[in-house]
Amino acid sequence: MTLQTVVITEEVVGSRLDKALSTLEADWSRTQIGTWLTEERITLNGATPKANYKVKLGESYEVNIPEEEVIEIIPQDLQLNIVYEDDDVAVVYKPRGMVVHPAPGHTKDTLVNGLAYQLNNLSDMNGELRPGIVHRIDKDTSGLLMVAKTNEAHEGLVQQLVDKTVTRKYTALVHGHIAHDKGTIEAPIGRDSRDRQKQAVQDNGKHAVTHFTVLERLGDFTLVECRLETGRTHQIRVHMDYIGYPMAGDPKYGPKKTIDFGGQVLHAGVIGFVHPVTKKYLQFEQELPSDFVALIEKLRK
Repeated sequence: MTLQTVVITEEVVGSRLDKALSTLEADWSRTQIGTWLTEERITLNGATPKANYKVKLGESYEVNIPEEEVIEIIPQDLQLNIVYEDDDVAVVYKPRGMVVHPAPGHTKDTLVNGLAYQLNNLSDMNGELRPGIVHRIDKDTSGLLMVAKTNEAHEGLVQQLVDKTVTRKYTALVHGHIAHDKGTIEAPIGRDSRDRQKQAVQDNGKHAVTHFTVLERLGDFTLVECRLETGRTHQIRVHMDYIGYPMAGDPKYGPKKTIDFGGQVLHAGVIGFVHPVTKKYLQFEQELPSDFVALIEKLRK
């Protein structure tokens, strides 16, 4: 364990404790700080204050930082659905609720654990904890992902993402009745200055473009197909919320009164790319999961 002292300066006076500490120590997230407060690792004069305590100038906080968890990729038989595989690439279906790669506090039952068991080789360009991972989808989003088995393939797939030539189509259920049949959202996305765990449309964000087509109108909801031109974190969820049609079931960007689905109703159903070695275009489609279909049927009734 490491003991660190943080002194409150003028720039954060009056802020919540968790926000103040995450501002003064950029490597610490508010979620992490909240955990440390719960574990009583942060003290002021020997006592642990609450996360919403308003800090005062000159206060000195003792922070007992726990040792970093050593994470090892343990192959697990998770019976992943490998939709396609050859010597260079694979396409895998990630079910809703599964995390893509291990992280502190979540070291098993991830997509990577399953890939390590089922595939004989994975690229190592993206670090030890993300072998083969070229791009990601959120934990509670289901759908298809490209996987690189060699570094050459990895480079080729990443370049296609950079060049915006990968076909990525999602099916999403959103709140509201979208009157027009098609639309394009072009709005830059960056980290939300008010909540480090969220993304938001802001002027200094990264270029982001989402195209959408209405598939079906279901009373107070609309079923849409979204095609990503860029791939920013939470892009579809942020963009649809930005234009006033937030994702159904989304605990982070949706309304408080939303569908209880265990997460956003979003499915990455189509992935298409040029094979980095054979140069042939490949495209794959994964039907909607059964719980998504059941929800649509319920809304139709």
